[in-house]
Amino acid sequence: MWAQVTLAYVVDLAFGDPQKIPHPVVLIGRLISYLEKLAFNGNLGWLWKRSIGVVVVFFVVGISASVTWGIVYLAYLAHGKLGFIVSILLISTTIATKGLMDSAKDVAVSLRKRNLGEAREKVSQIVGRDTKNMKYKDIVRATIESVAENSVDGVIAPIIYALIGGAPLAMAYKAINTLDSMVGYKNERYKDFGWAAARLDDIANYIPARLSVLLLAVAALICRQDAVGAVKIAIKDGRKHASVNSGWPEAAVAGAVGVALGGTNYYTGIPRKSGPIGKGKEALTTRNIEDVIWIVFAASAITILMGQAVISIMSYIIKL
Repeated sequence: MWAQVTLAYVVDLAFGDPQKIPHPVVLIGRLISYLEKLAFNGNLGWLWKRSIGVVVVFFVVGISASVTWGIVYLAYLAHGKLGFIVSILLISTTIATKGLMDSAKDVAVSLRKRNLGEAREKVSQIVGRDTKNMKYKDIVRATIESVAENSVDGVIAPIIYALIGGAPLAMAYKAINTLDSMVGYKNERYKDFGWAAARLDDIANYIPARLSVLLLAVAALICRQDAVGAVKIAIKDGRKHASVNSGWPEAAVAGAVGVALGGTNYYTGIPRKSGPIGKGKEALTTRNIEDVIWIVFAASAITILMGQAVISIMSYIIKL
């Protein structure tokens, strides 16, 4: 399994998301949208909404995992090498290292050109908050926070789940993550219907988010940043985020590069406070974005290497 995941990681770094074929996550998103239109009824009570939401979640996750398993199984039946290749390709679509790095770099390029309009447009593609009136420092902070948070659900967690259960489990995780991003909100429409999606996403990311502190700290050491600071700030501020999981990687990168994150963000005009996370004496700059990009990249590679180490240790223990 480690070989498949490693090759899938390399495929993602080399090519990123597929452009000429439908991305599995896009297909999952379409399924969620269809089921929401079919099942959602705003006139129902909270218990019915939650119950329907639970059914939708388990249906989407089950379909995603079972269809992926079926594709891999049929490919292996046709030929062993074909099954191996199909598994690699499917796992690669669940990992977003290249996409995450490229998106952050694009924002940094626009900021260096002092084109705030272009930077706001690019950062709007990676964050859910309002970006129309963002200033330079707000764009930098939003980019760093997005890269840090997505280092877990876009990189570390998919790799971990793929190492455990191959393409089916990795795709099941992406289904959970996509459900949360589409219906896991606390607004009037989704607070009950999306309750199960949000809770399941919290559970699925609980261990990867906390493990990310170690991975990002080791990565910071490799990148000549503050590894000790990453751990200290994570312990101190990791629980300050509104999300049960997002604060851990954000605090780790804040401590690693010595910046202050968190603050007030706006979502459809509604303010929401988070943090403060970390501490920084200097203003945020594009250099901070670049430092975080390299830390996350190093953390992704460390996740692969640690996966091999764990597999080797487990194999040795089993043989004893």
